[in-house]
Amino acid sequence: MMLFDPNNHVIKLCAQGMNLEGEGKREEALKLFQMAWDDAINNLEKFTSAHYIARHQRNISEKLKWDEIALVLALKVNDENVKGLYPSLYLNIGKCHEDLNDIDNAKKNYELAHSFIHFLPDDGYGKMIKDGIMNGIARVKII
Repeated sequence: MMLFDPNNHVIKLCAQGMNLEGEGKREEALKLFQMAWDDAINNLEKFTSAHYIARHQRNISEKLKWDEIALVLALKVNDENVKGLYPSLYLNIGKCHEDLNDIDNAKKNYELAHSFIHFLPDDGYGKMIKDGIMNGIARVKII
């Protein structure tokens, strides 16, 4: 079973929002992600839209709030494929904590991200997330 159904209404809204992001239309993209959140009826849809809403927050505390919402919802999705997204979610949360100078929570979340690293695909995305995790760990251990 495919994790993200391209015919799903909420997933379509998120895909349209991603296209607008690519065109530099951040405000319009955020409106679509917010519509997706409002229309979401299950944890997968809510997680997906929350993840994109988080990316568009202008302050770190709000980004952290939405990243945490996305993680909580992803942890509730009963699909093995979602585990491949945990490293990225914990990485995002760790970076927010680091930016807020909350080093203990940054370390904790980078370590959690690392604990799920084996679920990452062996491709460019997986390498990017692995590098981000390792860089985050290196930064907070130095501080």
